[in-house]
Amino acid sequence: MHPLHVVMSVVIMRITGGSAGFVDATVLVLIWLTKQTVGSGLLSAPEVVTAANGGSVTVACRYDPWYRGYTKYWCRGAVYILCSIEATTMWDGGRSFIADDKEAGVFNVTMTSVRYRDEDVYWCVIRQLGGDIKTRVQLKVSDTVTEVTPTDATMALNHDEIGWWATLRWILFILMLGCLISTHIAVWRIQTAKKKNMSATTTSPSQVTSINN
Repeated sequence: MHPLHVVMSVVIMRITGGSAGFVDATVLVLIWLTKQTVGSGLLSAPEVVTAANGGSVTVACRYDPWYRGYTKYWCRGAVYILCSIEATTMWDGGRSFIADDKEAGVFNVTMTSVRYRDEDVYWCVIRQLGGDIKTRVQLKVSDTVTEVTPTDATMALNHDEIGWWATLRWILFILMLGCLISTHIAVWRIQTAKKKNMSATTTSPSQVTSINN
């Protein structure tokens, strides 16, 4: 698990006092935003790759240096939890194999003798406790593969879109964290006020005896 995920889990537990009853939709959204904000930069790969029928294709899956020592997978299937593992850094899968360049922070997945039946959704995966890190790749097969180089304007637009979404997630994250802290403070104040009212309305035995005398 990434260090920031651990830190946020500890912060949330401190804020809520470790009480399961206080973990509401706000906390769940906060956890989701944390995973999305941090996870968005941990693993990346091309959304679509095209291979020539009968040829080979290599997919570069770039990852955060923190995960150098983790096991990597290449998995096939539109639904991740049902996908079949084609290859890992521990073993090759026949026509598929993985080369992990830990210094560069990228594992390259190579598929050989690609056929039309290989067209499908694949996943670059880093196995970790608490939830795998994954990114989706669509493989297409064609008789002729034409390499399209994106224009500078398109690359700039994509970069701006990614930066805008990352900034928005951080803003939402901070707002939700502030909301969670404010809610906790409000609950604490209400509980404190109730205790004071109960103390004020409760008459001690010594006071009752003094009144009777």
